[in-house]
Amino acid sequence: MIRNTASGESRPHLFGYTPERLLAELARLDPRDRLDRLADLRDARRILAHLISDGGDSPRPLRRPVPRRVREAVEQNYRWERLCIEDRVEDEADGFVKYLFRSPDGALSEAVRIPLHRPGRFTVCLSSQVGCAMACDFCATGRLGLTRDLEAWEMVSAFMQVRDEAPGRVTGAVFQGQGEPLHNYDEVMRAAEVLSDPCGGRISAQAITISTVGLVEQIRRFTRETRPYKLIVSLTSAVEPRRRRLLPVAGHVALAELAAAIRERAQATGERVTIAWVLIGGENTGADEIAALDELLGDVPVRINLIDVNDARDGGYPRAGDAERNAFIDELAARDIPFIRRYSGGAARHAACGMLAATRARPARGPDAPDAQA
Repeated sequence: MIRNTASGESRPHLFGYTPERLLAELARLDPRDRLDRLADLRDARRILAHLISDGGDSPRPLRRPVPRRVREAVEQNYRWERLCIEDRVEDEADGFVKYLFRSPDGALSEAVRIPLHRPGRFTVCLSSQVGCAMACDFCATGRLGLTRDLEAWEMVSAFMQVRDEAPGRVTGAVFQGQGEPLHNYDEVMRAAEVLSDPCGGRISAQAITISTVGLVEQIRRFTRETRPYKLIVSLTSAVEPRRRRLLPVAGHVALAELAAAIRERAQATGERVTIAWVLIGGENTGADEIAALDELLGDVPVRINLIDVNDARDGGYPRAGDAERNAFIDELAARDIPFIRRYSGGAARHAACGMLAATRARPARGPDAPDAQA
Protein backbone atom coordinates (compact mmCIF):
# COMPACT_ATOMS: atom_id res chain seq x y z
CA MET A 1 0.00 0.00 0.00
CA ILE A 2 0.97 3.63 -0.47
CA ARG A 3 2.76 5.21 2.45
CA ASN A 4 0.86 8.16 3.87
CA THR A 5 3.49 10.88 4.20
CA ALA A 6 1.12 13.24 5.97
CA SER A 7 0.82 11.05 9.06
CA GLY A 8 3.32 8.21 8.91
CA GLU A 9 0.28 5.91 8.82
CA SER A 10 0.60 3.07 6.34
CA ARG A 11 -3.13 2.74 5.70
CA PRO A 12 -4.35 4.89 2.81
CA HIS A 13 -7.07 7.47 3.35
CA LEU A 14 -10.57 6.95 1.97
CA PHE A 15 -10.97 10.60 0.96
CA GLY A 16 -8.55 9.93 -1.90
CA TYR A 17 -10.81 7.34 -3.56
CA THR A 18 -13.59 7.30 -6.10
CA PRO A 19 -15.96 4.30 -5.88
CA GLU A 20 -14.31 2.65 -8.88
CA ARG A 21 -10.84 2.98 -7.41
CA LEU A 22 -12.02 1.71 -4.02
CA LEU A 23 -13.78 -1.25 -5.61
CA ALA A 24 -10.68 -2.29 -7.51
CA GLU A 25 -8.52 -2.09 -4.41
CA LEU A 26 -10.98 -3.94 -2.17
CA ALA A 27 -11.11 -6.76 -4.70
CA ARG A 28 -7.33 -7.08 -4.52
CA LEU A 29 -7.40 -7.05 -0.72
CA ASP A 30 -9.76 -10.05 -0.50
CA PRO A 31 -7.83 -13.20 -1.53
CA ARG A 32 -10.97 -15.34 -1.29
CA ASP A 33 -12.82 -13.08 -3.71
CA ARG A 34 -15.75 -12.70 -1.33
CA LEU A 35 -16.43 -9.13 -2.37
CA ASP A 36 -18.29 -10.07 -5.53
CA ARG A 37 -21.34 -8.15 -4.28
CA LEU A 38 -19.37 -4.98 -4.92
CA ALA A 39 -19.51 -5.67 -8.64
CA ASP A 40 -22.16 -2.97 -9.18
CA LEU A 41 -20.22 -0.45 -7.04
CA ARG A 42 -23.22 -0.12 -4.74
CA ASP A 43 -21.38 -0.70 -1.48
CA ALA A 44 -18.35 1.37 -2.48
CA ARG A 45 -20.67 4.22 -3.34
CA ARG A 46 -22.50 3.95 -0.02
CA ILE A 47 -19.24 4.02 1.90
CA LEU A 48 -17.84 7.07 0.16
CA ALA A 49 -21.13 8.94 -0.05
CA HIS A 50 -21.52 8.60 3.71
CA LEU A 51 -17.98 9.67 4.53
CA ILE A 52 -17.45 12.43 1.97
CA SER A 53 -20.74 13.65 0.54
CA ASP A 54 -22.74 13.36 3.75
CA GLY A 55 -19.90 14.43 6.05
CA GLY A 56 -20.00 11.37 8.32
CA ASP A 57 -17.10 11.30 10.77
CA SER A 58 -18.06 9.00 13.64
CA PRO A 59 -15.43 6.44 14.72
CA ARG A 60 -17.40 3.57 13.17
CA PRO A 61 -19.54 5.13 10.46
CA LEU A 62 -19.91 2.06 8.25
CA ARG A 63 -23.16 0.39 9.19
CA ARG A 64 -25.91 -1.51 7.45
CA PRO A 65 -26.78 -1.98 4.63
CA VAL A 66 -23.05 -2.35 3.86
CA PRO A 67 -22.20 -6.09 4.27
CA ARG A 68 -20.16 -6.89 7.36
CA ARG A 69 -17.21 -8.32 5.40
CA VAL A 70 -17.02 -5.14 3.33
CA ARG A 71 -17.25 -2.94 6.42
CA GLU A 72 -14.49 -4.90 8.12
CA ALA A 73 -12.27 -4.78 5.04
CA VAL A 74 -12.60 -1.00 4.93
CA GLU A 75 -12.12 -0.46 8.67
CA GLN A 76 -9.01 -2.66 8.76
CA ASN A 77 -7.32 -1.23 5.69
CA TYR A 78 -8.28 2.46 5.47
CA ARG A 79 -8.55 5.67 7.46
CA TRP A 80 -11.05 8.53 7.20
CA GLU A 81 -10.18 11.15 9.82
CA ARG A 82 -10.42 14.83 8.91
CA LEU A 83 -7.84 17.57 9.02
CA CYS A 84 -7.83 19.71 12.13
CA ILE A 85 -9.16 23.26 11.72
CA GLU A 86 -6.61 25.39 13.55
CA ASP A 87 -8.28 28.71 12.79
CA ARG A 88 -10.72 30.48 10.54
CA VAL A 89 -10.93 34.23 9.89
CA GLU A 90 -13.50 36.19 7.92
CA ASP A 91 -12.98 39.38 5.99
CA GLU A 92 -16.06 41.32 7.05
CA ALA A 93 -15.77 43.61 4.03
CA ASP A 94 -16.54 40.93 1.45
CA GLY A 95 -17.27 37.66 3.26
CA PHE A 96 -14.14 35.76 2.24
CA VAL A 97 -13.24 33.20 4.92
CA LYS A 98 -9.71 31.84 5.28
CA TYR A 99 -9.18 28.47 6.95
CA LEU A 100 -5.98 27.21 8.50
CA PHE A 101 -5.68 23.41 8.57
CA ARG A 102 -3.22 21.20 10.43
CA SER A 103 -2.33 17.79 9.02
CA PRO A 104 -1.43 14.80 11.23
CA ASP A 105 2.29 15.57 10.80
CA GLY A 106 1.76 19.17 11.97
CA ALA A 107 2.02 20.75 8.51
CA LEU A 108 -0.15 23.84 8.04
CA SER A 109 -2.06 24.73 4.88
CA GLU A 110 -4.81 27.14 4.00
CA ALA A 111 -8.05 27.26 2.02
CA VAL A 112 -10.46 30.10 1.32
CA ARG A 113 -14.24 30.11 1.02
CA ILE A 114 -15.14 32.61 -1.69
CA PRO A 115 -18.65 34.03 -2.06
CA LEU A 116 -19.90 34.14 -5.64
CA HIS A 117 -22.06 36.82 -7.24
CA ARG A 118 -25.15 34.68 -6.79
CA PRO A 119 -26.20 34.91 -3.13
CA GLY A 120 -25.80 31.68 -1.19
CA ARG A 121 -23.27 30.22 -3.64
CA PHE A 122 -19.57 29.70 -2.91
CA THR A 123 -16.41 28.24 -4.34
CA VAL A 124 -13.37 26.98 -2.42
CA CYS A 125 -9.79 27.95 -3.17
CA LEU A 126 -7.62 24.94 -2.30
CA SER A 127 -3.92 24.57 -1.62
CA SER A 128 -1.97 21.78 -3.30
CA GLN A 129 1.32 21.96 -1.41
CA VAL A 130 2.75 23.04 1.93
CA GLY A 131 4.71 26.03 0.72
CA CYS A 132 5.79 26.29 -2.92
CA ALA A 133 8.91 25.75 -5.00
CA MET A 134 8.06 28.27 -7.74
CA ALA A 135 9.48 31.29 -5.84
CA CYS A 136 7.26 33.87 -7.56
CA ASP A 137 8.59 37.17 -6.29
CA PHE A 138 5.19 38.76 -5.57
CA CYS A 139 3.65 35.74 -3.82
CA ALA A 140 3.78 35.10 -0.05
CA THR A 141 3.67 31.32 -0.48
CA GLY A 142 6.50 31.45 -3.01
CA ARG A 143 8.78 32.99 -0.40
CA LEU A 144 8.23 30.03 1.96
CA GLY A 145 9.92 27.39 -0.15
CA LEU A 146 8.44 23.92 -0.52
CA THR A 147 7.94 21.68 2.54
CA ARG A 148 5.98 18.87 0.91
CA ASP A 149 3.10 18.03 -1.41
CA LEU A 150 -0.39 17.74 -0.03
CA GLU A 151 -2.03 14.37 -0.58
CA ALA A 152 -5.35 14.06 -2.37
CA TRP A 153 -7.20 13.22 0.85
CA GLU A 154 -5.94 16.41 2.51
CA MET A 155 -7.29 18.55 -0.32
CA VAL A 156 -10.61 16.69 -0.26
CA SER A 157 -10.82 17.02 3.52
CA ALA A 158 -10.19 20.77 3.32
CA PHE A 159 -12.91 21.15 0.70
CA MET A 160 -15.34 19.01 2.69
CA GLN A 161 -14.86 20.97 5.91
CA VAL A 162 -15.17 24.35 4.25
CA ARG A 163 -18.25 23.12 2.40
CA ASP A 164 -19.88 21.81 5.56
CA GLU A 165 -19.61 25.22 7.26
CA ALA A 166 -20.79 27.28 4.28
CA PRO A 167 -24.07 29.17 4.78
CA GLY A 168 -25.20 28.04 1.35
CA ARG A 169 -24.10 25.79 -1.48
CA VAL A 170 -20.49 25.26 -2.57
CA THR A 171 -20.59 24.81 -6.33
CA GLY A 172 -16.93 24.87 -7.35
CA ALA A 173 -13.27 24.50 -6.43
CA VAL A 174 -10.14 26.19 -7.69
CA PHE A 175 -6.65 24.84 -7.06
CA GLN A 176 -5.04 28.23 -6.76
CA GLY A 177 -4.03 28.42 -3.11
CA GLN A 178 -0.62 27.54 -1.70
CA GLY A 179 1.63 25.62 -4.06
CA GLU A 180 1.85 24.89 -7.77
CA PRO A 181 -0.90 22.37 -8.59
CA LEU A 182 0.83 20.86 -11.62
CA HIS A 183 3.99 20.36 -9.56
CA ASN A 184 1.86 17.91 -7.54
CA TYR A 185 0.08 16.62 -10.62
CA ASP A 186 -1.04 13.12 -9.65
CA GLU A 187 -2.44 14.02 -6.24
CA VAL A 188 -4.24 17.12 -7.53
CA MET A 189 -5.88 15.14 -10.34
CA ARG A 190 -6.87 12.44 -7.89
CA ALA A 191 -8.43 15.04 -5.60
CA ALA A 192 -10.27 16.62 -8.54
CA GLU A 193 -11.66 13.21 -9.49
CA VAL A 194 -13.07 12.76 -5.99
CA LEU A 195 -14.49 16.28 -5.85
CA SER A 196 -16.31 15.80 -9.17
CA ASP A 197 -17.68 12.38 -8.25
CA PRO A 198 -21.37 12.10 -7.23
CA CYS A 199 -20.20 10.22 -4.12
CA GLY A 200 -17.50 12.77 -3.39
CA GLY A 201 -17.70 16.55 -3.63
CA ARG A 202 -20.69 16.46 -6.00
CA ILE A 203 -19.49 19.40 -8.07
CA SER A 204 -19.25 19.56 -11.84
CA ALA A 205 -15.87 18.85 -13.38
CA GLN A 206 -16.32 22.07 -15.34
CA ALA A 207 -16.60 23.92 -12.02
CA ILE A 208 -13.09 22.78 -11.03
CA THR A 209 -10.19 24.96 -12.10
CA ILE A 210 -6.51 24.02 -12.06
CA SER A 211 -4.02 26.88 -11.99
CA THR A 212 -0.39 26.78 -13.07
CA VAL A 213 2.49 29.22 -13.46
CA GLY A 214 3.34 27.48 -16.71
CA LEU A 215 4.84 24.00 -16.28
CA VAL A 216 4.92 23.03 -19.94
CA GLU A 217 5.27 19.26 -19.73
CA GLN A 218 2.46 19.02 -17.20
CA ILE A 219 0.21 21.27 -19.31
CA ARG A 220 0.81 18.96 -22.26
CA ARG A 221 0.06 15.93 -20.11
CA PHE A 222 -3.13 17.61 -18.88
CA THR A 223 -4.16 18.14 -22.49
CA ARG A 224 -3.13 14.66 -23.61
CA GLU A 225 -5.15 13.03 -20.84
CA THR A 226 -8.22 15.09 -21.85
CA ARG A 227 -8.84 16.23 -18.31
CA PRO A 228 -12.29 17.85 -18.08
CA TYR A 229 -11.26 20.59 -15.66
CA LYS A 230 -10.60 24.20 -16.57
CA LEU A 231 -7.01 25.43 -16.80
CA ILE A 232 -5.62 28.84 -15.90
CA VAL A 233 -2.06 29.69 -16.92
CA SER A 234 -0.44 32.49 -14.92
CA LEU A 235 1.63 34.47 -17.40
CA THR A 236 1.91 37.92 -15.72
CA SER A 237 4.54 39.03 -18.23
CA ALA A 238 5.13 38.29 -21.90
CA VAL A 239 8.57 39.91 -21.84
CA GLU A 240 11.07 37.10 -21.27
CA PRO A 241 13.58 38.81 -18.92
CA ARG A 242 10.82 40.35 -16.81
CA ARG A 243 8.95 37.08 -16.47
CA ARG A 244 12.13 35.30 -15.40
CA ARG A 245 12.57 37.87 -12.65
CA LEU A 246 8.96 37.81 -11.44
CA LEU A 247 8.43 34.04 -11.77
CA PRO A 248 11.95 32.61 -11.40
CA VAL A 249 11.29 28.87 -11.61
CA ALA A 250 8.59 29.03 -14.25
CA GLY A 251 10.75 31.56 -16.09
CA HIS A 252 13.31 28.86 -16.82
CA VAL A 253 10.92 27.62 -19.52
CA ALA A 254 11.10 29.64 -22.73
CA LEU A 255 7.96 31.63 -23.41
CA ALA A 256 7.82 30.15 -26.91
CA GLU A 257 7.52 26.65 -25.39
CA LEU A 258 4.80 27.78 -23.00
CA ALA A 259 2.93 29.46 -25.85
CA ALA A 260 3.11 26.22 -27.85
CA ALA A 261 1.60 24.26 -24.94
CA ILE A 262 -1.18 26.85 -24.56
CA ARG A 263 -1.84 26.69 -28.31
CA GLU A 264 -2.08 22.88 -28.17
CA ARG A 265 -4.54 23.15 -25.29
CA ALA A 266 -6.78 25.57 -27.18
CA GLN A 267 -6.72 23.40 -30.30
CA ALA A 268 -7.54 20.26 -28.34
CA THR A 269 -10.49 21.76 -26.45
CA GLY A 270 -11.80 24.27 -28.97
CA GLU A 271 -12.11 26.73 -26.10
CA ARG A 272 -10.31 29.84 -24.97
CA VAL A 273 -7.47 29.36 -22.53
CA THR A 274 -7.59 31.66 -19.51
CA ILE A 275 -4.37 33.59 -18.94
CA ALA A 276 -3.92 35.05 -15.45
CA TRP A 277 -2.14 38.41 -15.35
CA VAL A 278 -1.17 39.90 -11.99
CA LEU A 279 -1.13 43.67 -12.49
CA ILE A 280 1.92 45.20 -10.80
CA GLY A 281 2.38 48.95 -10.78
CA GLY A 282 5.32 50.09 -12.89
CA GLU A 283 6.22 46.51 -13.87
CA ASN A 284 3.99 44.78 -16.38
CA THR A 285 1.38 47.30 -17.46
CA GLY A 286 3.18 49.01 -20.34
CA ALA A 287 2.56 48.92 -24.07
CA ASP A 288 5.61 46.69 -24.47
CA GLU A 289 3.84 43.95 -22.54
CA ILE A 290 0.75 44.00 -24.72
CA ALA A 291 2.81 44.05 -27.89
CA ALA A 292 4.79 41.03 -26.63
CA LEU A 293 1.58 39.28 -25.57
CA ASP A 294 0.03 39.85 -29.00
CA GLU A 295 3.13 38.48 -30.70
CA LEU A 296 3.28 35.47 -28.37
CA LEU A 297 -0.39 34.43 -28.36
CA GLY A 298 -2.05 36.54 -31.05
CA ASP A 299 -3.15 33.45 -32.98
CA VAL A 300 -4.48 31.62 -29.88
CA PRO A 301 -8.00 32.07 -28.46
CA VAL A 302 -7.29 33.28 -24.94
CA ARG A 303 -8.96 35.39 -22.28
CA ILE A 304 -6.84 37.57 -20.01
CA ASN A 305 -7.84 37.38 -16.34
CA LEU A 306 -6.61 40.61 -14.74
CA ILE A 307 -6.03 40.73 -11.00
CA ASP A 308 -4.32 43.33 -8.84
CA VAL A 309 -1.18 42.28 -7.00
CA ASN A 310 -1.48 41.61 -3.26
CA ASP A 311 1.89 42.16 -1.62
CA ALA A 312 1.60 43.13 2.04
CA ARG A 313 5.36 43.49 2.65
CA ASP A 314 6.87 46.84 3.50
CA GLY A 315 8.24 48.03 0.19
CA GLY A 316 6.45 45.23 -1.65
CA TYR A 317 5.15 45.40 -5.19
CA PRO A 318 2.54 48.19 -5.56
CA ARG A 319 -0.79 47.92 -7.29
CA ALA A 320 -1.21 49.74 -10.57
CA GLY A 321 -2.96 53.07 -10.24
CA ASP A 322 -6.27 53.69 -11.95
CA ALA A 323 -4.77 55.57 -14.91
CA GLU A 324 -2.08 52.92 -15.41
CA ARG A 325 -4.58 50.07 -15.19
CA ASN A 326 -7.07 51.75 -17.50
CA ALA A 327 -4.40 52.44 -20.11
CA PHE A 328 -3.45 48.75 -20.06
CA ILE A 329 -7.10 47.71 -20.40
CA ASP A 330 -7.66 50.18 -23.26
CA GLU A 331 -4.69 48.74 -25.14
CA LEU A 332 -6.01 45.19 -24.70
CA ALA A 333 -9.35 46.31 -26.09
CA ALA A 334 -7.68 48.11 -29.00
CA ARG A 335 -5.98 44.86 -30.00
CA ASP A 336 -9.21 42.85 -29.57
CA ILE A 337 -7.71 40.74 -26.78
CA PRO A 338 -10.59 39.52 -24.58
CA PHE A 339 -10.17 40.19 -20.87
CA ILE A 340 -12.02 40.23 -17.58
CA ARG A 341 -11.16 42.16 -14.43
CA ARG A 342 -11.20 39.77 -11.50
CA TYR A 343 -12.04 40.92 -8.01
CA SER A 344 -9.50 39.89 -5.40
CA GLY A 345 -11.27 39.64 -2.06
CA GLY A 346 -10.09 38.84 1.43
CA ALA A 347 -7.05 41.12 1.44
CA ALA A 348 -7.85 42.49 4.91
CA ARG A 349 -7.41 38.97 6.31
CA HIS A 350 -4.54 37.94 4.00
CA ALA A 351 -6.98 35.65 2.20
CA ALA A 352 -6.50 37.18 -1.25
CA CYS A 353 -4.55 35.75 -4.18
CA GLY A 354 -0.83 35.72 -3.50
CA MET A 355 -1.23 36.17 0.25
CA LEU A 356 -1.66 32.63 1.58
CA ALA A 357 1.26 31.70 3.80
CA ALA A 358 -0.21 29.43 6.52
CA THR A 359 0.13 32.06 9.23
CA ARG A 360 -2.06 32.03 12.30
CA ALA A 361 -4.14 35.06 13.14
CA ARG A 362 -4.12 34.10 16.82
CA PRO A 363 -3.80 30.94 18.95
CA ALA A 364 -6.46 28.45 17.89
CA ARG A 365 -9.18 27.47 20.33
CA GLY A 366 -9.44 24.03 18.83
CA PRO A 367 -11.19 22.58 15.82
CA ASP A 368 -14.64 22.71 17.38
CA ALA A 369 -14.59 26.33 18.54
CA PRO A 370 -17.63 27.87 16.81
CA ASP A 371 -16.33 31.42 16.96
CA ALA A 372 -12.66 30.84 16.18
CA GLN A 373 -12.11 34.05 14.26
CA ALA A 374 -9.57 36.79 14.60
